[in-house]
Parts: sequence; structure tokens; C-alpha cells
Amino acid sequence: MRYRRTVPALFVLILFAGLAVQAQTPASATDYYQNASHKFERGDLDGALEDYTRAIEISSRLFPAKRTQSRALSSANAFGSAEATIIVIDPFTARAYTNRGIVLYRKGDVDGAISDFDQALRINSGLAEAHLGRGVARRARGDLKGARADFDRALLINPRLSEAYNDRGDLRLDLGDVDGAIADLNRALALKPRFAETYYQLGYARMAKDQFEEAISDFDHALRLNPEMAWAYQGRGTAWMNRGDLEPAIVDFGHALELDPKLAAAYLNRGLALLLQDKDLEAQKDFEQCLLLKPDFKAELEKRIDLAKELRRKKH
Repeated sequence: MRYRRTVPALFVLILFAGLAVQAQTPASATDYYQNASHKFERGDLDGALEDYTRAIEISSRLFPAKRTQSRALSSANAFGSAEATIIVIDPFTARAYTNRGIVLYRKGDVDGAISDFDQALRINSGLAEAHLGRGVARRARGDLKGARADFDRALLINPRLSEAYNDRGDLRLDLGDVDGAIADLNRALALKPRFAETYYQLGYARMAKDQFEEAISDFDHALRLNPEMAWAYQGRGTAWMNRGDLEPAIVDFGHALELDPKLAAAYLNRGLALLLQDKDLEAQKDFEQCLLLKPDFKAELEKRIDLAKELRRKKH
């Protein structure tokens, strides 16, 4: 079964202050920015959020402007209400908004993340990372058309942004454009060959074309780069099972569950593999565990069980 996890490359894009500092940027703003980036790397999302907010507050220059003046302002550097326009002088702020958007996305606040990416793009519409971040957040919200437009724009601005190829390729795979997905994922790997998540996504794209040997090779690459990636074991196990190699499939599903005991798809697929081996009692335990974790798998599970039993009858 090809349930898979979307693994956006967004989380690697925290931008360090040296990339964005302007002459007028207060030193205290860059200090908060860099502290926030380090906190993010350590997994302290709340601390990162607080420090990015302080960097934004310090680096922003907020001046009410009369309506007659607001017409002369560049839309890239101004936004506001009918009464006043807020002028952001320092483009460093766009980077801080982008990073805070990434933190908000990681905390599950998708709407807040989109708001921050919007703010960043009002200040600097050419910031590829903000387009990428907004694309990932839009996809999470179900706006696939908007997500694709942002990924395309990010790559138009920066054709070497490997993360954008990764995420556009993953989106294409979900939309059924398998060849386009493979092309984008290969471009991502050409730019960043040691990114485990891209190999993982490529493995699923290969499986969509029934290229199971190639898929196993891709999952092997992913696991060499990140041996803790439970979903890569789940993917490789699925490829083994589609090839008819049940024993290595069961082993891989077991590894996946050791790393992530809540991985319902691995219980489901291991149960199917056990069923094909006539191990009905063991299979039933896995099916029950799967449904405890994901009750919405029930209808699909029943179809898969019926198919597995039919295949077993033909084998016998």
C-alpha cells in the first residue's frame, strides 16, 4: 500500500542574518535573529518565535503616513489601512518574517505562517524562500494551485533552490504527474545530493511507475543518509512487497514501527504481508493496531484484505 508522508524541504531554510543584513539594521535585531536561528536548530520553537518577533519589531520602522503620501510609496515596502500606511524601511525584516513563518508552520499554525510569508513578500517580492514557504503552507491548507504557483515563482527567482524542486516534485507526484515529479526530484538531487528526503520521495515516484528495483535503491540511499527515517523503511518494505519479497518487506515494516510505533501504514502493510504468508492471527493483530491508530483506513483495509486473500487463493 502506498500511503506516504509528505516531507517538505521547508524546514532546512532558516536563513542566517549574514545573508540579509543592511547598513541600517540595528545590531540588536541581528542578535535576536541569529539567536532565534540557533534556537530553531536546537528545536526550541517557542524561543525562536519570540526572538524572531523581537528582530521584526526592532528592524521595522513604523511611521504613520498621510493618505496623500501613501500613493508614492512602493508596494514592495508598504502596507497598511485606510488611515495610515506602515512603512518598513529595512528589508532585513522580510527575512525575519520568512523565518518566523517557518517556525509557525512547524508549530502547526499554517494560517499564521501564510500571513508572515505574505508580509515578507510585501517587503521583498523577489525573496524565493518566502515563496517556497508560502507554497508549502498553501499546500498544507489544500490550495494546490496556489502552492504550485509559489514553487514555480521560487524557482524562477532562484533556479538553484533545491528545496523548491523537492517540494514541487512531491506536489506533482500527488497530482499524478509522475514523470514531472521524477524530473524535479532529480534536479533537487543534482543540486543537493545528500538530502535523504528527496531520495525518499523519489522512491515513491519510482513505485508509481512500478519501478521497484529503482525504488528500493532510492530508499537505500535515503536510509544511508538518515537511518532514523521510519517512512523510508515503510516505503522500501512496500517496494519489497510489490516485488513479492515478503520476508524483507516484513523486516522493513518492523524497523519502521520500531522507529515510529504510531505508523499505521506499516501495521497495515505488514499485516497484508503476513496474510499472504498464511499467518492470519499475526496479521489480524496488525490490522487491529492499524485501525486503532487510523480508523479512517477501515474501508481501504477491507479492500486490501480481500485482494490479499484472493492472491493467496490463486497461489495455492
